[in-house]
Parts: sequence; C-alpha cells; structure tokens
Amino acid sequence: MASFFYFWNGDKLPRVVFDMVEKDKKKVVVAMSGGVDSSVAAALLVEEGYEVVGISMQLWDYSEQEGGGDGNGSGVASTAGSCCSLDDLYDARRVCDKLGIPFYVANLEEVFAREVIDYFIDSYHGGETPNPCVKCNEVMKFRVLMQRAMELEADYLATGHYARIVRPSRNGDTYRLLKGTDPNKDQSYFLFTMTQGQLAKTLFPVGDITKEEVRRLAAKVGLKVADKKESQEICFIEGDYGEFIGERQGRKAREENAGDIVDAAGKVVGRHQGLFRYTIGQRRGLDIKDGHGPYYVLGTDIEANRLIVGKDEELFSKGLIARELNWVGGVAPETSEVTVKIRYRHGGVLATIENVEVDGQPEADRRLRVIFKEPQRSVTPGQAVVFYDGDLVLGGGWIERATG
Repeated sequence: MASFFYFWNGDKLPRVVFDMVEKDKKKVVVAMSGGVDSSVAAALLVEEGYEVVGISMQLWDYSEQEGGGDGNGSGVASTAGSCCSLDDLYDARRVCDKLGIPFYVANLEEVFAREVIDYFIDSYHGGETPNPCVKCNEVMKFRVLMQRAMELEADYLATGHYARIVRPSRNGDTYRLLKGTDPNKDQSYFLFTMTQGQLAKTLFPVGDITKEEVRRLAAKVGLKVADKKESQEICFIEGDYGEFIGERQGRKAREENAGDIVDAAGKVVGRHQGLFRYTIGQRRGLDIKDGHGPYYVLGTDIEANRLIVGKDEELFSKGLIARELNWVGGVAPETSEVTVKIRYRHGGVLATIENVEVDGQPEADRRLRVIFKEPQRSVTPGQAVVFYDGDLVLGGGWIERATG
C-alpha cells in the first residue's frame, strides 16, 4: 500500500517508496525530532527488544534552504537551532543509523501550514494568543503521525515527551495520563487533548526519567545529540512573532491594522501597530508617552481595533471561561476541586470548576467556569488551561476569557 513516506538515505531530496514491512513482533514507530529526548526514547525501545522505526516530520520545503533560502519561502524558520530543521533531520537519520533501525520522513508540509501556522495567525487576528505547541501535538503528532504509524502497521507511536501513561490493570479501567517524573521538564500540559484511543497506542519511554539521565544515557549509547541544545519555544518562528505575521500580510495590510491604545476608561493614550503584535500582560513595545506608566496590555477590542492597557494590578482575574474541553478519561471528573495551569510555566493554582449554564441548560461538554482560590495574573484568551488532580491530567480546554 502506498504511503506518504520517504525512506531517507541522506540524499538532498529523498524519494517516495512503498513500505512492505512484515510484522513479526511488537512494532513501535518513534517520532524523531533530531533531539536527545526522542533519540533516547528510540534507544530504550531498541534495548527492550521492540521492532523500532524512526520517523521525522518534514514541515516545509528544504530545497530552498539547501540553495541558501529560508527553506520554505514563507518566513517560516528552518535553520539550525529550530525544531524540525534540515539539520534535525540529518541528526535523526544519524541516530537511526547508529541504532540500526529504519528511518522515514513523512511529508506533512500542507497539513502543518493549514493546522498550525494558519491557526497561529488566525488566533492573533482574532485577539487571542495561540499555543501552537499544543496544536502541533494534538494534530501533527497524535492524529496525523499516529495515522502514518498505523499505515506502517505499528502497534504503538512513541515520542520523547516527559509524561507518563498508566495502562488499565483490569476491565473497565481507563488509561491515565500523568506528569513526567522530572518536574522541570514535565510536558503533560501540552498533551491534554489526548484521547483514550490515542493513549492506548502511545509510549513515552523517557517519562519516568530526568533530563539529566536522558543526556547521560545518550552519551553512554554514543549518540552525538547527547549535548544538543533544546529547540526554541515556537519552532517555526525566528525572532519576533509580530514581524512574522506582519510579513505575511504585506505593507498595506500592516498600515490598515494600526489603531488606538486606550485605558480601561476608554481614554486614548497612544497608537498600536496591529493587535496581533500584543498579548495579555505585555509591557514592552507600547507607544505610550503620557508619563503615567508603566502600562500593561489588558486586552483587545477587535471590532473597534483598540488595544486596552492598564496598571499591573488590573491584570489579575478571579477566574476564566474555558471552551473546547477534552477529558482524558472520556468523561468529566466527579470532583469539582482541581489544580489548574493557565500556561506551561505556571506553577498551578487550586480552583473550582463548574458547568456554564445557558438558559438554564448546562453546556457540560462545551463551556466550563473556573474559579481560582487566589486571583491569577495575565489570564490569556487562546492559551490552554489544563486541569490536574495531583500528577493526574484530568483534561483541559482553551481559555475563552477571564472573569472577575
């Protein structure tokens, strides 16, 4: 059966081939980023006796990069140091060669542009601050790449995430998603969209060990990526995200995006250069010279094209409304007392959750009210909100707006 894979031997542009692997034992496809985490994940699986195949995602056209361009023709970063660059593909191939396992490249340029980059830009234009890492995990890894893994007749897809999965011990139990053992590297926040079906077919080999141990294992195996630096937070952007969005619009559109900066009372205090250039809590880059600062971004008025600013104390909120909820266990938890994270590096806060009611009817699967035990700073629409019970990931959603 034909599939959208390259069997890559390191040539400038790999060729499409058919895959006819025979399944004779548990087979695992490892999502290879070219970094140390996924590399060690693959090494551990090989050591455990699995039939292991490495796959990397091609997210843009590398032919321009080889010729001196940016590798995509659209302002998307693809140079050394960014995730999923051409250098990363070479690193992933070298690791697979070292481990003696096949290596494929899945060409996912179109779906990445549509599902991640377009989402990123549209969110900013809608007055929200997106989280492309969550969206990339949801769509690219655990939907599209999972499908590709199944096309290769794999039993599991493995990644280098710092998270853990507890499998059912008896009939009727559910798969449980837990934080990674290393508290400094835990990535469970990015995985709240996972379903029971996805967890059943996923392995996180490094979830039970620390980053330091991962690097030590990589060195022991002789992997050259043992000391490789981690990629930047937004892998497809180098520099300022506002410039990235602005460049894709053109000069005329950028000029049309300019508008007033107002305080909470509606008084004009300056001019902004496009609402997409600002996020909740931002202080730098505000063109305000009234002598009463510092000012911080409180929000946006999309219809009036106004940026709303205020003082630091005005950034605190008592709660939020969340939409597009996903419960990892398949149903909402029985408890209403949870720990909430409103961004990746947020320490978490105790909160109460309750269904939002419209005309007396609960929208249990669509909206949730979160009430913090203590007010939180910079609750940002468009960011993920994730609910925990200790180390257990209950689920999450997307912040629609702050309340209180």
